[in-house]
Amino acid sequence: MRKAKDLVPREADRLGTVQGHRDGFVIPDDAGEDIFLSEREMSRVMHGDRVNVRVLGTDRRGRPEGQIVEVVLHANKVVIGRLLNENGVLIVAPEDKRIGHDILIPPKGQGQAKLGQVVSVEIIDYPDSYRQAVGRVVEVLGEIDDPGMEIEIAVRKYGVPHEFSVAAMKEAAALPDSVQQEDLEGRVDLRDVPLVTIDGADARDFDDAVYCEPVMYGKTKAWRLIVAIADVSHYVKPGHPLDDEGLLRATSVYFSRRVIPMLPEKISNGLCSLNPGVDRLCMVCDSVIDNNGVVLAYQFYPAVMHSAQRFTYDIVWEILSNSKGPEAARFAQFRPLLTNLYSLFKILLSAREKRGAIEFETTETQIISNELGKILRIEPRLRNDAHRLIEECMLTANVCAADFIDKNKHLSLYRVHGEPSEEKLVTLRQVLRTSGLSLGGGEKPKPRDFAKLMREIKDRPDANMLQSVVLRSMQQAMYQPDNEGHFGLAYPAYSHFTSPIRRYPDLLTHRVIKSILQKKPYAPVLPPKVPLNLTLPRKGKGRENAVNAKKSQSDAKAVAAKGVRAPKGANAALPIWGQLGVHCSSNERRADEASRDVEAWLKCYYMRDHLGQEYAGTITGVANFGLFVQLENLFVEGMVHVTELGGDYFQYDEARQELRGERTGIRYRLGDRVHVLVSRVDLDARKIEFSLVKNSGVEGSSSSNRRQLILAADTGRPSKKAAPNRSRPDHKAPQKPSGININAAKSAGILGANQSKSKASRKNGKAKPGRSVGKPAGTKPPVRNTKARRK
Repeated sequence: MRKAKDLVPREADRLGTVQGHRDGFVIPDDAGEDIFLSEREMSRVMHGDRVNVRVLGTDRRGRPEGQIVEVVLHANKVVIGRLLNENGVLIVAPEDKRIGHDILIPPKGQGQAKLGQVVSVEIIDYPDSYRQAVGRVVEVLGEIDDPGMEIEIAVRKYGVPHEFSVAAMKEAAALPDSVQQEDLEGRVDLRDVPLVTIDGADARDFDDAVYCEPVMYGKTKAWRLIVAIADVSHYVKPGHPLDDEGLLRATSVYFSRRVIPMLPEKISNGLCSLNPGVDRLCMVCDSVIDNNGVVLAYQFYPAVMHSAQRFTYDIVWEILSNSKGPEAARFAQFRPLLTNLYSLFKILLSAREKRGAIEFETTETQIISNELGKILRIEPRLRNDAHRLIEECMLTANVCAADFIDKNKHLSLYRVHGEPSEEKLVTLRQVLRTSGLSLGGGEKPKPRDFAKLMREIKDRPDANMLQSVVLRSMQQAMYQPDNEGHFGLAYPAYSHFTSPIRRYPDLLTHRVIKSILQKKPYAPVLPPKVPLNLTLPRKGKGRENAVNAKKSQSDAKAVAAKGVRAPKGANAALPIWGQLGVHCSSNERRADEASRDVEAWLKCYYMRDHLGQEYAGTITGVANFGLFVQLENLFVEGMVHVTELGGDYFQYDEARQELRGERTGIRYRLGDRVHVLVSRVDLDARKIEFSLVKNSGVEGSSSSNRRQLILAADTGRPSKKAAPNRSRPDHKAPQKPSGININAAKSAGILGANQSKSKASRKNGKAKPGRSVGKPAGTKPPVRNTKARRK
């Protein structure tokens, strides 16, 4: 093979982004098949780098194999990791396991950092085939066990903006503390309408309020539903620093003990929080709904409101479920309003079932900590009809917003959820066939076909297993300017209108609706200083959208470089809307990844105190390399590697989602109950490993604490979690044994190969100080490492 420096760029070379693994990949911009990179090629690049790659052939598994021609752009300017001493040499081992390079720290590059501390390193010299990356410490975050360190790591690891610019904070500080008289011009006065907010007990901001009353629409009995949403667009103007910050983040990021908001608290917790007893500006969806759940009429308008009461879900449910209880007596004046809302909810729920919307049942958990931040337990988060009542109100407003924009033929961002692919439908039907079930609808099943299937599954002992298989067949929802409907919710058009405080697409929707009302078209302008996140997903329509967005972005830059004026008009704005859709979708995925990373860290931290203990669990995932098991009482998931299942050779049956022993015939399937021992916890890699103790019989698990899901974050408003100021004791150093990367393995279908951080360590077998410890007494030997593979 020729050396990379001898390669001359040519037209056949392809531009793409490096996806880091031990054996990495290049995701090409043209949406073609991913290109495999050998370990040698990966030594020259880091995760996220933009490269030109040349396909030279195929590897042993038939994948296209490439060679890097040149690195176009280094993505990692700063890397976060732990400062370690290996054989007398200072290095920083990256916390992001997708980066397989240690960063060499020269003697003068250590700064004030101490060994073992978490630091941010600015890369001075990037790696190549013969040299290690070199950097210098620019920030010391603290000890790995410091309170909140897992969040500090996550926001830097995933590139989540966590500090507002000086210009944005200055603009926010200049805003008034209350509604001004001049703000009321052109607004409908709803201050005499007893709008109420209903949120979680730990919510800090309230951006939606509701009101409902029975009305006559002509001769038809109906309900008037008012959904008032904080008018963020009044304060966040296009082209201003606050808007730049909102676009850069695109979403708020929720962690268990902290929130990284999209906008400064002056707005999110102040001017745009519908606190009781104060005037607030809002955008209103005022609709009339008949007793069949059909929206007969709706209108949007800017208004001013005065929240009459701040309710929590639990209090509302106590009032509705016990009309003679103490809470009902305490809030007697609001009982008619809440009763009206509940009556409308039942109508909307019935309409949902008739429409054929797909509902999944799963268990959402919450981490309970003491005052010092020490994790006490992980328990189910209980839901009641008060939660679903608000969700239905928000869904109604979102549907009306999408319909309003669609009928006025104005460009905007829709929340789109595509139908399952043919490939996933084939896999789903294979699994269903083995369980005596079938999915109707032929080659193009409709949402009601899936809804019917879910009803058939609901009361089966293997319901959890079958539900997870159905869920995997679904595509991921995304933002895009082309309205293709929402398959899971069974809506022909759906948008996000109800959370402009924490979602940038909602803010854009508000601007579009206002522009329609004012008869002035709105065309967004991309700020030159705000980099867009146009990351390509692995597959599906999202990947196609990202490819088109990248092409339109490069075309626009080429036109600007030539000094040619960009075209104007509605069609000219379409590429910009496409780029905004990809950017918002990518940042939403990034926020989810960061939140999952922190949750996995906290669960690992919690499970360190449970090493060597046995628990009953349920198999929640099956792969050719092992079983994923969730502990029934702790709600923590770990992995049992296939080598822990005994001396038999186990075959993986994807259709049946099972591992079957060739000699013994023992089978492990989704939903089976097993007994496991907690054998390993790796805090650095967020890994928990179990050893199988005994099989508890093949039986589906059930839970009385299930919650209704409406396809990930499409309920109209995301979960509002508290971010109390808590700390965690740091007297106990984390354990660093090797193990299975649960998060990576589950999402990508791989066994994460546990990478040593230097060749010297691999040769002499020495472990890095503070990074690994001996296995606890009574545990089994470590499992063998395998090459990482793609799903």
